[in-house]
Amino acid sequence: MSKRLRNTELCADCNVPEPRWASVNRGVLVCDECCSVHRSLGRHSSQVRHLTHTPWPPTQLQMVQTLYSNGSNSIWEHSLLDPASVMSGKRKANPQDKLHPNKSEFIRAKYQMLAFVHRMPCREDDSSTAKDLSKQLHSSVRTGNLETCLRLLSLGAQANFFNPERGNSPLHVAAKAGQVSQAELLTVYGADPGAPDSNGKTPIDYAREAGQHDLADRLVEIQYELTDRLAFYLCGRKPDHKNSQHFIVPQMADSSLDLSELAKAAKKKLQSLSNHLFEELAMDVYDEVDRRETDAVWLATQNHSTLVTETTVVPFLPVNPEYSSTRNQGRQKLARFNAHEFATLVIDILSDAKRRQQGNSVASPKDNIELILKSVAIRHCSDSQDNDQPDYDSVASDEDTDPELNSSKGDRTKSLDSDLSDSPITMQEYLEVKHALSASEAKIQKLMKANNNLSDELRLMQKKASRFEKQSSMPESDYDNTFYDSELEDSGLCRRGRLRSSGWLGEGSSIPELDGLETESDPTLPSTEDVIRKTEQITKNIQELLRAAQENKHDSFIPCSERIYVAVTEMAALFPKRPRSETVRSSLRLLTSSAYRLQGECRKAVPSEGCPRPDMQLVTQQVIQCAYDIAKAAKQLVTITTKENTN
Repeated sequence: MSKRLRNTELCADCNVPEPRWASVNRGVLVCDECCSVHRSLGRHSSQVRHLTHTPWPPTQLQMVQTLYSNGSNSIWEHSLLDPASVMSGKRKANPQDKLHPNKSEFIRAKYQMLAFVHRMPCREDDSSTAKDLSKQLHSSVRTGNLETCLRLLSLGAQANFFNPERGNSPLHVAAKAGQVSQAELLTVYGADPGAPDSNGKTPIDYAREAGQHDLADRLVEIQYELTDRLAFYLCGRKPDHKNSQHFIVPQMADSSLDLSELAKAAKKKLQSLSNHLFEELAMDVYDEVDRRETDAVWLATQNHSTLVTETTVVPFLPVNPEYSSTRNQGRQKLARFNAHEFATLVIDILSDAKRRQQGNSVASPKDNIELILKSVAIRHCSDSQDNDQPDYDSVASDEDTDPELNSSKGDRTKSLDSDLSDSPITMQEYLEVKHALSASEAKIQKLMKANNNLSDELRLMQKKASRFEKQSSMPESDYDNTFYDSELEDSGLCRRGRLRSSGWLGEGSSIPELDGLETESDPTLPSTEDVIRKTEQITKNIQELLRAAQENKHDSFIPCSERIYVAVTEMAALFPKRPRSETVRSSLRLLTSSAYRLQGECRKAVPSEGCPRPDMQLVTQQVIQCAYDIAKAAKQLVTITTKENTN
C-alpha cells in the first residue's frame, strides 16, 4: 500500500487535515502538533512513526491504515460519541485549540487515562472478565475484522492468551488463517511468534504450513525486532534471517584503542547481569534508539520558518509508571550518552544478546577486545561515577532480582540434550524411570488422574519437550522467547508492547562454571546408587509439588520449590565440578537452571502488595514445566551414570 495519504484523512485528535504521523498501537493518524504530545507520553502509551520518513514494514503500515479507515478512533472516543457528552461539556480538541493546554490535556486524557474508552460492567472477578475477552479475541482473529480485535485489546483481552480448550493462542489462529494484519496487531500488543501450542508448533510453523511464507518470514523478523532495530540504528543493515543470520554486531573503527581496566570492568559487569535485568536494559536502550530516531525525523520534517518551541521536544525517555523509579532514572540517563558512547553500549548489548542466545560462556576481555565498552559510556554502567543517581547495572527489578530466579520460559539452548536426542523424552519414559527409582509410579498416576486440568497441563509439557528436542538439531530454528512475568497480567492498553528478546537467553549463561571445559580430564562419576538415592529425594518433593498444584494449595509452592532446590543442589554436588562429557554438563545445566526457574515461578504464586493478581493457571503451568524439566534432567543423569558404571 502506498504511504501517501488521501486528502480526506484527518488527525484523530484535532481534525487537522492530512496527518503525517501514525500511532501504531492505537491505530490512528495524527498531525505534527498532536504527535508531539503522543511522543511525550512514551512508547508504553503511544508508538509513533512518521508515515513517509520512517521505514515501515509494509504489512504493519497496512494494518494501521486499515484500522484507521474502519473507525479505530471511535474506540478511544467512545463516550464522546454519546449525545449526552455534549451536554456535559465533554468535547474533543479542534484545529483552532492551542497545543498547550487544550490539545495536550485532551490527548493525555484520551490515551493515558483512557477517559473515553467504553467501560465494561463492574464484576467481582476481573480475571474472569479478561479471560472472557481473551477468548473472544481468540475467536475473532480468524476473521479480517481488525477493529473488533483492537476494541477487545483495549478492554483487557490478552494477546498472548493460551486457550486451554484449543491448545493455542490467538496468534496461532491468525497465522493458520493467513490473517496478516491480525498477526501484526497481535504482535504490537505482545503476542509471541515463537510460543508453542499444545502440539509444539509455533505461529511461524503454522504460517509456513498454510503456504503463508511472507507472513512466516515477517513473524521471524518480529522475533528479532529488538536486536534488528539496534543493528540498523548503527549500520543501516539488518540480518538475513532467511539464511539463518540472526545477528549483526557492528564494530567501532577505533575498537582497539581503549583497553583500560575500567573498560574491562564495565564489560564484565554488563555480561554478569542476570537475564531478566539484561532484558530490561536492552528494552530500555531500544526505547532510547526509538526516541533518538524519532527526534531526527521530527527535526527533519518541521517547518523551520516557525520556531520549534521546547514544548514539542522530548529530551529523554518519559516516565513509565509501570517501572520502578530506579529503572526510570536509569532510562533517562541514557539521553546523556553522546553518539560514540551510545554506540558502544548498543554494540555491547548486541554482542551479549548473541552470546546469551548461543549459550556461550563469558569470554575474557582479551578475547573480545573489539567489543569492549569504551569512553565515558563505561562510567555510566559502573559504580565509580554519578553515584547520586542509580546506575543501570544496579537497577532494581519490580520483581525478585536474584540472578537466575527471573529467567524466562525461553531460557533454552540448542544443545541441551544433544547426546540424548535420538528420540524425544516422553512423559511415559519419565514415569517409567520414576517407577524404577522410587516405586511411586502408581501414586503419581493416581494424583495426575485426580484432576483433568492438571493432566492437560502435563500433556502440554510433554509436547513442549518434544519441540525443544527438535530445536536442538535445527540451527536455524527460532527459540521460544515468551517472557510471561507480569506481561500477561497487564490488561488493556496500559501494558507495554512486547519487545522480543529473540531467544537470547541460553541455559549456558546461568551456570557459567559448567561452560568451556571441553579439555578437562573427566574425574570419576558418582555411583549409580548415589544418583538414584538423590533422584528419589527429588522425585518425592516433585510429588508434593504436584499434589499442591492439584489441590490449588499455592502457598505450598515456595516451600516445595525450596526443598526441590536443596535436593537438586545435593545431587549436583555428587558430580565433578568440571565433567568432561558434554552430555553430563548439559544435564546438570538443565537440572540446576530448572531448579532456579522453579523457585522464581513459585514466588509468583504469592501476590505482592500493590501488584496485579497473578494468573494462577499460567503460573501453575510454568511450575509444572519446570518440575518436568528437573525430572527429565535427573532421568538423563541416572541413564548416563548407569551406562558409565556398567562399562
